[in-house]
Amino acid sequence: MPSLLGPYTPEFRNWANNRRFIARYKVLPLYRDTHIESAIPADEVTKIALRLRYLIEEAVPCELEDEQITRPHSKVITKKVVKAAKEAGGPDNRACVVYCLLVVKRWFKHQALIELWDADLHAVRAVACEVIAKQIIETEEDMTYLLHSVLLKRYAFLIDGEPTPPVNVIEKAVDLHALRVIGSSGYQKCVSYLWKGWLVQDEDDPASFVDFKDRDNTSLLSHLDPDRMRAPMYQNAAQLLISLIYLALYTGAINTINPNGDLDAVEALLYVFTFGFICDELTKFWKAGYHIIGFWNVFNGLLYSLLVVSLALRFVAFSRDWDDNRQHFNQMSYSFLAFAAPMFWGRLLLYLDSFRFFGAMLVVLKVMMKESVIFFALLFVVIVGFLQAFIGMDYADDMVGDDTIFILQAMANAIMQSPDFTGFERFSPPFGIILYYLFTFVVMIILLNILIALYNSAYEDIYENSDDEFLALFSQKTMQFVRAPDENVFIAPFNLVEIFLLVLPFEWWMPKHAYERLNDIVMGTIYSPLLLAAAFFEVHTARDIRRNRSRGEDDDDTVEEWEQMVDQVDFEGEGWTKKVAESKSNVEEEPAVLEVRKLRTEVNELKDLLQQLSKALEKTGAGESLI
Repeated sequence: MPSLLGPYTPEFRNWANNRRFIARYKVLPLYRDTHIESAIPADEVTKIALRLRYLIEEAVPCELEDEQITRPHSKVITKKVVKAAKEAGGPDNRACVVYCLLVVKRWFKHQALIELWDADLHAVRAVACEVIAKQIIETEEDMTYLLHSVLLKRYAFLIDGEPTPPVNVIEKAVDLHALRVIGSSGYQKCVSYLWKGWLVQDEDDPASFVDFKDRDNTSLLSHLDPDRMRAPMYQNAAQLLISLIYLALYTGAINTINPNGDLDAVEALLYVFTFGFICDELTKFWKAGYHIIGFWNVFNGLLYSLLVVSLALRFVAFSRDWDDNRQHFNQMSYSFLAFAAPMFWGRLLLYLDSFRFFGAMLVVLKVMMKESVIFFALLFVVIVGFLQAFIGMDYADDMVGDDTIFILQAMANAIMQSPDFTGFERFSPPFGIILYYLFTFVVMIILLNILIALYNSAYEDIYENSDDEFLALFSQKTMQFVRAPDENVFIAPFNLVEIFLLVLPFEWWMPKHAYERLNDIVMGTIYSPLLLAAAFFEVHTARDIRRNRSRGEDDDDTVEEWEQMVDQVDFEGEGWTKKVAESKSNVEEEPAVLEVRKLRTEVNELKDLLQQLSKALEKTGAGESLI
């Protein structure tokens, strides 16, 4: 079953490190020993983090503007500061410096929350942590060391004398939403390799990642391996394909209504797919607990609930004779099925966020929904207050209070900017109509404009940094597949095959190697069309990799238009390099600083001339006195 666990919560990490959980819930097999230790002792990592914290506190001693920290050639985060940060771990433990900078960023963010009087100072220091980490990543020339030791090695630090669950820089940056680190070139190269499956977890050591050995193999058979389905790129493609099939089944079911209430093959497949998705959601909740619940989990849960109600009503219709309301329950079943249509189409966005357009829009929607919490909190208080007033007036008039539905409908219309003032003049006149005018003013003029302002602010904040926000979303999606991956990837609804045809009948008694072989056969059969397409794609990619390696370039390098003839131009021989050096400006220094330096040089020259002149006059005066 796929590992789409959303945020990597401490509870899930504890589960991953708890063998007793695996022994208790044997239905979810994990043959691999999931105990992971820090690559460097946690106490050493903590000491390095404390050194870096002291460095940043000294480098940023007071509140500064973020621009002074983040701009190129900053006078605060200088090359000396970055060099000192690199040396914080010494020659043996320098690989964990970037991880420690993210830990220090987390400390400063937490300190900003508990010390509000210095919140701006701690926030700037947290930004400095990201800036230094980004520069370390981008200035590292040894790509193998950067990928395997700096970004993918798992480290832990001490809290209350106990080591935290080990995580790597890729995971830590996603958890902390460190956009500057995520947007660095080395980080994105690592995420790209993980997405393509060029870097995979070591089967013997889940704390380490190794290169996919057949990356440059041009043989088709070497790529027809069911284990390649662990690559996030192929899992995402399979999920998108299954989602389209699921949508097609729904479209066929809703457009071919059976008046007699029978289930046809299309509807049967639709509900089988739904059962597989429900099992997948329950499995994730079982593993990670309530911390797994997010927007898409609630969205999918509501969609599947509607389908379950529709199926239940269909079964109720089966139990009735045709003359005993069978048609009524059948119509109700199709009504619930039709009601879910917008959610079926909206569900596609869950699998389209790897495309930049949809990904950026989803980030905006996510932030807007968070901002909406303020609006709905205010709205709830306002609605409760006015509702109590209207109901009280209704009781005061006739002591019955039978207009509650009318009051709720009128208030809902006002919220939807379609107020209806008729009917309130009879609520304890003139108090009822005055109160409804006041409610309409508060909701339509004040609260809705606050909501619009919040939405506009969220939209501007995201689109000012849309590239990094999309890269963060893409990195998070990649890590959802990479973190705690299953031995065998059975994407819903194929998880039903794993549960009922493999785990329950075979897993508990079959030897490990035989069970793994059986899983490979089943996975190879199920995913054969996708594996064949992936194999052809990887063979084509392997040829490109070999061409890049023959030129001494990186495996993922592409030759752009401006690079096709660059080897045929000799800039230095033509004298062009010298002309460019004479014409370019010095962007590393401020113009005022350059002028002051120039003036200082001229003053020093003038001082030297005056000293020479003074010495010459002294000699001349001494000679005249002798005469």
